[in-house]
Amino acid sequence: MGIHASNSALQRSGRDERSGGHKRSFGRGRARGWLLDYPRAIPIAIFLAIAAVTILSVFSIESNVRARETAQMSKYAESIASALEQRGNSFSTYLRAGAALFSSVDEVTQQTFNQFVSELRVNVDYKGSEGIGWAAANSGPADDGALDGSRAMASRFAPVTYISPDNERNSRTLGFDMYSDPVRAEAMDEAKRTVRPTASGKVSLARDGEIDASGFVIFMPVYGGDPETRDSETSLAGFVYSTFNAARFLDSAIQTADSSDLGVRLYDGSQGSQRLLVARALEGEVAHEIERPVSIANRELRLVVQSDDPQVLAPLSMVTLLFGLAVASLLMLLARLLTKQAAEDQSRLAFFEEQHSIRNSLSRELNHRVKNTLANVLSILSLTRRRSTDLDEFADSLEGRIRSLSATHDLLTGTDWGTTPLRAVIEAELQHFRAGGEHTVVIEGPPVDLAPNDALSFGLAIHELATNAAKYGSLSVPHGEVAVSWRLLDSDLAEVEWIERSGPAVPATRSRGFGTDLIEKIVAHELRQPVELSFEREGVRCKLRIPVRQRDQFQIREDAAPG
Repeated sequence: MGIHASNSALQRSGRDERSGGHKRSFGRGRARGWLLDYPRAIPIAIFLAIAAVTILSVFSIESNVRARETAQMSKYAESIASALEQRGNSFSTYLRAGAALFSSVDEVTQQTFNQFVSELRVNVDYKGSEGIGWAAANSGPADDGALDGSRAMASRFAPVTYISPDNERNSRTLGFDMYSDPVRAEAMDEAKRTVRPTASGKVSLARDGEIDASGFVIFMPVYGGDPETRDSETSLAGFVYSTFNAARFLDSAIQTADSSDLGVRLYDGSQGSQRLLVARALEGEVAHEIERPVSIANRELRLVVQSDDPQVLAPLSMVTLLFGLAVASLLMLLARLLTKQAAEDQSRLAFFEEQHSIRNSLSRELNHRVKNTLANVLSILSLTRRRSTDLDEFADSLEGRIRSLSATHDLLTGTDWGTTPLRAVIEAELQHFRAGGEHTVVIEGPPVDLAPNDALSFGLAIHELATNAAKYGSLSVPHGEVAVSWRLLDSDLAEVEWIERSGPAVPATRSRGFGTDLIEKIVAHELRQPVELSFEREGVRCKLRIPVRQRDQFQIREDAAPG
């Protein structure tokens, strides 16, 4: 009983192993079948899967890089905006101090102004400022034409009285009436209303032919007399002000920030070409920009930081991309090798069968072409013999025609008996006539390819026309001309025209020669197209039509049917 139970267990175990082996064999067979059924799709699928993972990784890296660049741009913009505001506040403080000092004296003299500037100690580095100046306020006669009905408005003047530093550029501003410029006048009125440093809008700082420079002016009003009885017009002593060159003002702030290749623009308020104060533009195209408001003396400017579009990926992205593509290419190559290994036996058998079929086809094709060539030679031999009067003439005519046939054969051999350019056939037949400088041979026409047998027949026709021209026509005399041109009448038919000029006059009556018979009979028959041959007095004219056949219309034949 125990032995029987043991045998049963062994049998079940054997069945399980065979069943597992069949399953594994079925799995391997199915995988092998996929490799045979989809020899290109499976390697490509593996490559695309890994490439997709690589591209997603690169996209994630680039997104992080862009986020980091945005954070750096934001930090850069904040740094510049903070530096600009700090400089603006510093000068606003200087102007407040000047206003406090000047309001305590009866008259602002040159000595008082110089003492104020020297105590500020700002003459070493103005950080974008042209300097500090004093514009005394004067009132002109009353305007009797005022419309408010309360009192006549006095006209206003604020000429520049003192300015520091006393350089050539600043000295040219002395006497300039600040109220004469509406932008400056608006800022001065706002400063009087708020009694605080106030920046003007965009003003031009160019003088006496200088290159245009933009900037702004910060004004601080100075009042005299008792503050309790002070009137905004009558008590106004003048303005202490500071003029800022926007380019130098921005550059001084940029120097305090970390070096960067970002573009920076500063606008007076909102963006716009008319409000642009200064620009440190990018060389490339702007891809991203960040705006930050900058408050300078009771006026809001707009700082714009720009970055260009990077032309290359980040280094980590490049490494990831190259590594991913390398792995994908390697796995695709391995999968491709497996598919080739699986299909090797079947491909070898199919190759042997194909080679055997090709050998049979080539043998039939060679037999067909040899027969055609021999038939052409026999026809030439027969007709040459009939038209020849002696042995030398027979030998010369036969040699020339056989050479023409050989030249066309060389062209066909060079193209593996495929299509041959029509121009090449003509040039091969006329090459020794064009070598000398006594004749003019013009060959022109669009690209046209001829089938092998059509090229042979057409070459014979050109040879006969050239031989006749060399003996009796345009090529027999100096300065003779031959023009060979062709055009496509249709997609499957071309027309070639031979024209002779400047040769001996063609006699009205002449006997027919072998060349005429060969062109009008043999060539016309081989090409299956009519030939127009006319012997006009000024020279021979000939029109031939040649079929233009595609390669599959004269492919290797399975029989010996004529091509």
